[in-house]
Parts: sequence; structure tokens; C-alpha cells
Amino acid sequence: MEETHLEDSHHYGDSLFPKSTLIPVTIVCLLLFLVGVTGNTMTILIIQRFKDMKTTTNLYLSSMAVSDLLIFLSLPFDLYRLWKYMPWVFGEVVCRLSHYINEGCTYATILHITALSIERYLAICFPLKAKVVVTKQRVKYIILALWAFALLSATPMLVLVGVEYENDTHPDYNMSQCKHTAYAVKSGLMRTMIWVSTAYFFCPMFCLVFLYGSIGRKLWRSKNDLHGPNALSRERSHKQTVKILAVVVLAFAVCWLPFHIGRNLFTHVDDYHTAKLSQNFNVASMVLFYLSASINPVLYNLMSRKYRAAARRLFYPHHRRHPTGQRQLSGRDDVTTCDETLTGV
Repeated sequence: MEETHLEDSHHYGDSLFPKSTLIPVTIVCLLLFLVGVTGNTMTILIIQRFKDMKTTTNLYLSSMAVSDLLIFLSLPFDLYRLWKYMPWVFGEVVCRLSHYINEGCTYATILHITALSIERYLAICFPLKAKVVVTKQRVKYIILALWAFALLSATPMLVLVGVEYENDTHPDYNMSQCKHTAYAVKSGLMRTMIWVSTAYFFCPMFCLVFLYGSIGRKLWRSKNDLHGPNALSRERSHKQTVKILAVVVLAFAVCWLPFHIGRNLFTHVDDYHTAKLSQNFNVASMVLFYLSASINPVLYNLMSRKYRAAARRLFYPHHRRHPTGQRQLSGRDDVTTCDETLTGV
């Protein structure tokens, strides 16, 4: 989370915010932490434990769950800085690593969402080609490449942030802060990183809109081609799929746009009112940031029968399943069915 030091920050004691802001934000973040850690851990266990859940789509979801779990490692430090702006008591290494992991995992999650959307596009619009091109082995290599590229993109954060003191001439531990360094701001490296971060939002966003728009058109045009006894149920599934895809794009925009607006405001702070606006954006974007890391398992539970059935198997391994349920949990990839697309949210 970006920080902006306001002249009247001492009015709130050790924090830049009043307790009327700190308490509800902390409660919401702790709830998101509980939901996110539990849900993402459950997602990893479900996909790793059950063979029928190890589809190419779910390999992306499992890797995304790991990324979202790592993101929550930074939450305690963000809450600490909310309540106590100075001093920073965790040292230089934790300051740099927490920002680096946060940034790297953010990029990894965005890249996973984009790659997953491309895979869904191929599976729905070109199902025969997708069966040949999209294999589990290739997806594993792609996931490794996504992680490598994301972590490499985040390496400037190791230079951008550090522990700094209010008085550089006579450093005082009680006045230490984990923040963007003066060197980063003066050298222009900060602005470069802002451009990289912004590209990581708008490029995937345009990609998602194009891909899901194409998927929507494909499903809409193919509805008249559905024949047979299951035509009605397949048409209903296709309509549901379009709705879910719209939710994906909307959730992505809502969770990430304030984060990038706040960052851009931070680089243009030149007066009190702009600084105040930047701080308010930073708090709101922090909450939405952690919401984005916790919302996926909730969406899976709400929208995928297959995921809910697997979750029941995880918690009740000896529960006797109905034959219909066994049929729904078949190991095929379901590249054109609604269930697999819902699992890919």
C-alpha cells in the first residue's frame, strides 16, 4: 500500500488515520484474511487431492490460489503501518521482501487470469483445436513462465522501497518508515514502475474484454445450433456462462482499478488536498486488493457444482455419493460445458 505523509498526521497519534477509519478497515481485512486463507487453501487441497479436478483450467486456479495465499503474507505489515506509521520495527529485509512478494504475486495473479481467459476462449471458440494445443504438460510450463515473468517484473521493488528516516543526518530509529526511497522518486524509477504496474492492469483488462466478448458472441450465435434432448439445458448453461464471464471482468475492474488510481495519484502529490485524496484511495484500494485475493474461492463455491461437490468430498471423505453426483464428477475436461467455465472464474 502506498503511503503519503500529511502534515497533520500527528493529530491521530501514531497513525495517519482516525480510529473511526482504522477499526472498520482492520475488521474487514481480518475477515478477508480468514476467508482468503481458508478458501485458497481449500482450493489447493481440492485440486491436488482429487484426480478428476486436475484439469488444465484448475491447474491455473491452483497456482492462482498459491499466489493469493502469498499476498496475504503482506496483510499484517499493511495493518501495522495503518495503525503505527512510525517506527518501522521489522527491519530492512522484511520491508523490501514484503513489498516485493506483494508486487510479484499481484502480477502473477493478473497473468494467470489472462492466461486462463485465453484458455477458456480457445476451449469454447475452438474446442477441437484446444484439445490438441492445450495439454496439462504445456499448461505447467506456461505457469512456470508466468511466475518467472511476474517475479522478474517486480524486482525493481527491491530498490524502490526501504527503511528511511525523517532526518538523514541524524537517523532516529523512532522516526523510521518503510516507504518508497528518495532515490527511487528522484531517479524516475518510481514513475517507470508506475507505468509497468498500469500496463499490468489495462493490457489484461482490454484482453479480458475482447476474449469474453468473443466468447459471448460465440455462445450467442451457436444457441440456434443446439439440438437434441439436452438442447434446453445446454442453452441455459451457455447463458449462465456469459453472465459469469461478465462478473469476472467486472470483479477484475472493481478490485484493481482503485489500486492503480491510488498509485498514479501518489506520484502527483503536490499539495495537502491531493495527498489526502491519495491516502483515502490507498485505504480503499488496500481493502479491494485483499478482497481480490479472497473472492475467487467464494465465486467457485457459488457458481460451480463441481467445486461444491469436491469440497464436500474433501470434508466428508466417507460420505456416500449419489450415482448422479458421481456422473457429474467425471474426469473429462468438459471444454464446452458450463461447469468447467464456472470453475475457471
